[in-house]
Amino acid sequence: MQNKENQMFCFQCEQTAGCSGCTGHAGVCGKTAVTAGLQDELTGALIGLARTCTTNPKTENTDRLILEGLFTAVTNVNFNDVTIRQLIDRVKAEKEQIAPGCASCMARCGNTDDYDMKRLWNADEDIRSLKSLLLFGIRGMAAYAYHAMILGYHSEEVMEFLYRALFVLAEDWDMGELLPVVMEAGKVNLTCMELLDRANTETFGMPVPTAVPLTVERGPFIVVTGHDLYDLKLLLEQTDGKGINIYTHGEMLPAHAYPELKKYTHLKGNYGTAWQNQQKEFAGLPAPVLFTTNCIMPVKQSYADRVFTTEVVSYPGMPHIERKQGEEKDFTPLIEKALELGGFPETRTFAGINGGTSVMTGFGHGTVLKAAGQVVDAVKRGAIRHFFLVGGCDGARAGRNYYTEFVRQTPPDTLILTLACGKYRFNDLDLGTIDGLPRLMDMGQCNDAYSAIKVAAALAEAFGCGVNELPLSMILSWYEQKAVCILLTLLHLGIKDIRLGPTLPSFVSPNVLKLLAEQYGIAPIRTPEEDLRDILGK
Repeated sequence: MQNKENQMFCFQCEQTAGCSGCTGHAGVCGKTAVTAGLQDELTGALIGLARTCTTNPKTENTDRLILEGLFTAVTNVNFNDVTIRQLIDRVKAEKEQIAPGCASCMARCGNTDDYDMKRLWNADEDIRSLKSLLLFGIRGMAAYAYHAMILGYHSEEVMEFLYRALFVLAEDWDMGELLPVVMEAGKVNLTCMELLDRANTETFGMPVPTAVPLTVERGPFIVVTGHDLYDLKLLLEQTDGKGINIYTHGEMLPAHAYPELKKYTHLKGNYGTAWQNQQKEFAGLPAPVLFTTNCIMPVKQSYADRVFTTEVVSYPGMPHIERKQGEEKDFTPLIEKALELGGFPETRTFAGINGGTSVMTGFGHGTVLKAAGQVVDAVKRGAIRHFFLVGGCDGARAGRNYYTEFVRQTPPDTLILTLACGKYRFNDLDLGTIDGLPRLMDMGQCNDAYSAIKVAAALAEAFGCGVNELPLSMILSWYEQKAVCILLTLLHLGIKDIRLGPTLPSFVSPNVLKLLAEQYGIAPIRTPEEDLRDILGK
């Protein structure tokens, strides 16, 4: 997003400057005004492509371009102006192929023109708010659909909506017309998360509870961060038997729970914590790091010679592992770098934020629902008084220690479900058990919000009530656009009284926020003590 003075305007992430928007020559995330402008140009070109497809048949490449383009504009995915320009050119070429000569037509209708994003950013505050919710929501949804696509899974319902949503962004609709489309984004994202859940579990197996050490063994190793489980699988295959260990980082932690990944004995453990700590954690690391998705931060010189990117992630000067048509990726350059750097000379044990030296993961819907009878019985006997879903994105803004203290202060007769990278604030805490059930259950990556939804629905059915009548509270943290589409899904399902933090989205106008508060009871977090007192009634 860029204004007429060639300075940026961007407010799509939680860390946006002053909780209102990044407006200088660079954003808080590190992207420049030029990069922000290119992201706008890319989005405008995608809108033009989607509108072209309303009256012309798409090609076999169009869906992939739509997903790739939307995913590229997610926060902390692509800082590379060259690759963004190349993607814009590909989108424009695709449109020309679908509707040859449309741009040079002597009697141009303008219906398929690329959209000028300044129209959106300068629109009426409430219109801008709803369109931003829609745009940021479909960016997050496209990321999930992209991962499913890589595994060979596709949904026409999801793709049809993405095209329609892009079309709507260029329309001069009022709030009454826009709001149903925004809420439909939540409905379709539920379908998309179910698609990705099916893709992951049918490809890699149903996750099982797994203890993951935070110890790095001596010798060569590679750190894999991001969300793309297929990239991890390929790397595990190509490093098998080569004396190189693999460690997850950030959102890749739940990979340890999938049977088809954990069978590789050189998938050893997890290194580091959430994405915002990478500049400190990767400094001087004697191993290469593979970024499979967001979040990549501006790369520091202390580790610039050992960063590799793949898929939609791109950063200037960093080697990129491409997939050649008809072939799998070749991670040889990454493997050679690991052997060159050599790893630590001795085994080293690291600690989580709270001093723990191991974490648990693998409590997806398959595992939790198997124990549903035990959980229901514990609730009926009073052993479990309340459930908390404490999850979402982590980030660097002050105040996120709220989530650590909230979990730490939950009473011993409560059970905490968590997911996404926000869990690193507390996932190394030992909270004990209730009737043999761990009080803290990591359900997986951000898209595994689908697991939480399935579990909540099953509990509601078991107790013969609605989800809002369950002893369940959602305490969510957000940072980027995947969190937006998950929030829209929860609202579509009618989930009420969500507490959201550390700040509320700056792109939500006062009127739209009032609407959400009145209809759904959504509210900002306060202090752990106040929120626990309000929820538990004392």
